[in-house]
Amino acid sequence: MTRRFEGKTAVVTGASRGIGLAIAQRLVADGARVVITARRQEALDAAVAELGGPAVALAVAGSTDDEAHQDETIARAIETFGAVDLLVNNTGINPVYGPLRDLDLAAARKILEVNVLATLSWVKKVAAAWQGEHGGAIVNVASVVGLRPSPGIAFYGVSKAAVIHLTEELAVELGPGIRVNAVAPGVVKTRFSSALYEGREEDVAAPYPLKRLGTPDDVGATVAFLLSEDAAWMTGQTLTVDGGLLLTGGV
Repeated sequence: MTRRFEGKTAVVTGASRGIGLAIAQRLVADGARVVITARRQEALDAAVAELGGPAVALAVAGSTDDEAHQDETIARAIETFGAVDLLVNNTGINPVYGPLRDLDLAAARKILEVNVLATLSWVKKVAAAWQGEHGGAIVNVASVVGLRPSPGIAFYGVSKAAVIHLTEELAVELGPGIRVNAVAPGVVKTRFSSALYEGREEDVAAPYPLKRLGTPDDVGATVAFLLSEDAAWMTGQTLTVDGGLLLTGGV
């Protein structure tokens, strides 16, 4: 690992486990201090210990779409570590499965609130509190289902397509001081996606040219690249991290 984020502070949402925790781990390994969020304090405390303790990690519990929680997290990041140089919008929900014609509109509104509007709100608040004056980098976690139809989780895909376009719009508006990019993972082996592969992992992985599903570390490494100066001339881009799945026409 390098120390390319030495002296930098990152806020990572939804980081008590899975992809978010892997992103935080990679950033800490590369020298950053991290402020992580999730709903459950107990899970966050365990994550802070795993990351290396309070010298490098701070946890703030709350709902990602709660503006008061966003304000508190950003304020505590600046108070504790002095900056919010990096932001990763990782939190996402998908509480429904089935065709769009049967979709409960209350559930659809909640998906948009968490996956899209909260992403925009975090960016606005971080830009106002720190990055607008000092610069920085942002990565939004989208999904390959935001790039291709995926029956059964279609509205989740709609929300992730919105995240991808939001990333592009923000990149145009916030440059040159703030870079905004996204990642679009395929199926990654986490608790969140376990229903997509448990008990049939080999079959699910078969269409992938690399013949395996993703790991949280696969996504963490790509996010770290996009946040780093190695990607200094990249903004508004969405990198697929999918083992080649889209090349075969699958999702």
